[in-house]
Amino acid sequence: MKQPQGQGTTSHELPPLEWTVADCIDATGGEMLGSETGIRFGGICIDSRRIAPRDLFVAIKGETHDGHRFADDVVRMGGRGLLLARARLPELPWAQWIEKKVVCIAVDDTIEALGLLAAYHRNRNNVAVVAITGSNGKTTTRQMTAAVVSQRFPTLSTRKNFNNNIGLPLTLLELCPNHRWAVVELGMNAPGEIAALAGICRPNIGVITNVAPAHLEGVGSIEGVMHAKGELLDKIESGGTAVLNADDPLVLRLAQKSNREVLLFGVAAQADIRAEAIDASARESRFDLVLPGDRVRIVLKIPGAFMLSNALAAAAAGVKIGLAPAEIKAGLENFVPAESRMNILTTQTGIHVIDDTYNANPGSMAAALSTLKTLRRQQRAFFVTGDMRELGQHSEVLHRELGALCTRSGIDGLFATGDFAAVVARGARESGMDARAIVTGTKDELLHALRRTLKPGEWVLVKGSRAMAMEDIVWGLKKWSDR
Repeated sequence: MKQPQGQGTTSHELPPLEWTVADCIDATGGEMLGSETGIRFGGICIDSRRIAPRDLFVAIKGETHDGHRFADDVVRMGGRGLLLARARLPELPWAQWIEKKVVCIAVDDTIEALGLLAAYHRNRNNVAVVAITGSNGKTTTRQMTAAVVSQRFPTLSTRKNFNNNIGLPLTLLELCPNHRWAVVELGMNAPGEIAALAGICRPNIGVITNVAPAHLEGVGSIEGVMHAKGELLDKIESGGTAVLNADDPLVLRLAQKSNREVLLFGVAAQADIRAEAIDASARESRFDLVLPGDRVRIVLKIPGAFMLSNALAAAAAGVKIGLAPAEIKAGLENFVPAESRMNILTTQTGIHVIDDTYNANPGSMAAALSTLKTLRRQQRAFFVTGDMRELGQHSEVLHRELGALCTRSGIDGLFATGDFAAVVARGARESGMDARAIVTGTKDELLHALRRTLKPGEWVLVKGSRAMAMEDIVWGLKKWSDR
């Protein structure tokens, strides 16, 4: 598993603090299997391919690989420390490793131990934490917030979506003594996961971007999503702040229950950090950022009204941290979105492709279609969609509602692929879309249909859950147009 790379804000970044054997035992409550206690580790690693001689190797069982299978390789490459699951010891030559003066520590659960090591490392560094969760926009909000905070402070974030019980610890383990803030993202599929992650990172500022139908397979209902996201609030450090979306009724319900200071962002009049005088174009979004006692004009290099919400959340975090309006403005205006998140490319034949293929749920689908409606102006516009995953028993009804939303959005054509393509198509037809404007099939079949349909100046939005790999459509359109 590839580890994340931290983003510092200084060219004189100090290395992470070393780990003594005693540190590892104190952090994890593990059992020392030998007597080799004088070794110091330079870092923590879970990838045997990237192990450094002075790293402690934590043998975790991931979705694809089990680290215990590679522990002997680590020792042969000169690794000096192993953290192993106690239940796996009978099948491992750990006694031979100890004879080679390799530190071996046994724990009940190596993934839990990874989190405990990360929590220990977070506590011993002079750092404060912004933790961000929500159904939509959390990755972009995290990246925007890091861009804002790093205007003044050395800040750790990650370049990828490391937001689970493996990725979050790996992020925190990148902390160095010069860092003053870490901006992290918390994801979830089931109740209790946000609470566990927040317990590891101990946020000083907790941000909830929104509550929408997502991961319903794990939590059952939109109320379940609300309660799962709300777990963050109870884990905010004493004296900390909850930064919450004033435009989301379910998030406002959470605000009423919070026992921490609440700072609201949004376009609603009650928001402490607001956007006014909004002007969105095909390439950027302009608005007045209204701060307590100040106002500053912002020009985001990305389109979409929903991006304003992400920017406001980042600005609110910056306000709470004590940044000046000019610093917040600089951070927001210098931000460039990550790949496959509302990226607009224009092919050589003049077709505008909106690549929002990173992931999808009902809320982000609606936001993306709204952006398409704004950007298209008088041109024809088309939507290419793949399945929304992890919706459980709600999958069929939510895909049918997506079809109806496509009709209401006024698009000129719907191209759907995946297990629920026929359901989306039926929802579109039943709500009034001309059946001749609807195409279902494989991605290759959709590409052939798009090539027969699209003309210069027209717009096409491509979106679907990560597992659908809808970027294949984007690449196919670009390759075809650039011939």
